[in-house]
Amino acid sequence: MSDELNSVLRSRREKLAELTRQGVEPFAYSFDRSNMAADASALLGTAEQGPSVRMAGRLVAWRAHGKTTFAHLGDASGRIQLYFRRDALGDARYALLDQFDLGDVIGIAGPLFRTRTGEVTVRVEEVTMLAKSLRPLPFGKEEIVDGVTTRHSGFTDPEQRYRQRYADLAVNPEVRMLFTARSRMVTAMRSFLDGRDYIEVETPVLQPLYGGAAARPFTTHHNALDMPLYLRIADELYLKRLIVGGFERVYEIGHDFRNEGIDRTHNPEFTMLEFYEAYADYQRMMSIVELLIERAADAVRSVPGVGETVPVLRPPFPRVEWVPQLMRAAGSDPRQMDDATLRNTALRVGVQHVDGLSRPKLLDELFQVLVESKLQEPTFVVDYPVELSPLAKPKRGDPTLTERFELFARGREVANAFSELNDPIDQRNRFDAQARLRAAGDDEASGVDEDYLRAMEYGMPPTGGVGIGLDRLFMYLTGTASIRDVILFPVMRPE
Repeated sequence: MSDELNSVLRSRREKLAELTRQGVEPFAYSFDRSNMAADASALLGTAEQGPSVRMAGRLVAWRAHGKTTFAHLGDASGRIQLYFRRDALGDARYALLDQFDLGDVIGIAGPLFRTRTGEVTVRVEEVTMLAKSLRPLPFGKEEIVDGVTTRHSGFTDPEQRYRQRYADLAVNPEVRMLFTARSRMVTAMRSFLDGRDYIEVETPVLQPLYGGAAARPFTTHHNALDMPLYLRIADELYLKRLIVGGFERVYEIGHDFRNEGIDRTHNPEFTMLEFYEAYADYQRMMSIVELLIERAADAVRSVPGVGETVPVLRPPFPRVEWVPQLMRAAGSDPRQMDDATLRNTALRVGVQHVDGLSRPKLLDELFQVLVESKLQEPTFVVDYPVELSPLAKPKRGDPTLTERFELFARGREVANAFSELNDPIDQRNRFDAQARLRAAGDDEASGVDEDYLRAMEYGMPPTGGVGIGLDRLFMYLTGTASIRDVILFPVMRPE
């Protein structure tokens, strides 16, 4: 910690002590607020003088001029100018302002008026300390050029924004608006599914056997039961158990966990929407996904400061087939290559760590590099090879493929969906194949889930299922480059 910061922290604690000495409670219990900052303009209208208001928020600007002080108060709706005068507050109360700092949370009361420059302002008659800030927030500096105010970040290290998201939110209203837009998106998607008679459910996060995706899990141990447990990598298998049980349309919005690398598009903890509909197939689910993504985009577009750049999405989205697209990009069908040729091809186009990848994983990585990364507009890729889709039904007319689609946009996977496999015998064979890959060293392959197979044996209706990564969807809609910018508290290496 620098000497300068030490000095600031010491000064703020000295002010805290002085407030306490004068009988001022520096950390209040409550404040009766009647107005938000954004209300002020409408309340004042075109008048020069307006009604009294009671507001609370954080001090985000401060300019003292002897017997008068101007400040700005920020709350969830915006900011408003405050005007303190010594003759209005009295000498003792005005002197207390010397103990105030940027970042303090205060409550004020007083009438609205318009300054000579036309700014709506509160003439403060009462002021209450609600929470004394003991550490300076990184507000940064503002400069005005040609009437446009530009605020420079006060964070010296960009990673501090993620480590101290609370400070990032406190000083950057645009970041608060971004996460407000994310919340609106999730609310809209939930409302869309509710309106189609889906019911929202909750399934286990701690699972005795992981499955539903190809990923390495986080492992923990339950002491009382003396057994290993895994943080779920997907919601899929439990949601399909509910389809067997008679819930014909279900969805879950929750966190999944994958013990994998961290980069611009991957965080070990992420938010997924999965939904399943009995008696539907992947073609029907494609139509639902198009409408759902359109609704999500409209919700984000409604948020000021965020929605102006959201793409206008109108179904239907383009559809391309997995095999022809990869054959065109690779110059031949990689599925027909022997293992050595496939590895050399993958190495040549930039796939990493090819020697440690299984054949299905090599095909997947090859597709990511040659095709997926180049899909900019929302595009459905359909009909995946069976070896890449252990939970999808075979494609009608070609059992080497499956009825599966993925939605890509700006080179990223946004959604993944199947005509769900409901044949328990076929499912066991595919689980066995996954178990062999796992035994051979593929730590992303799943094992055999006997309980799920038992559920299927009772009879699972034909079902369409979809998984949508909400983090990546929001990244696409807002043009955000890093997943860390759309997750409030991303996983970070310890300081």
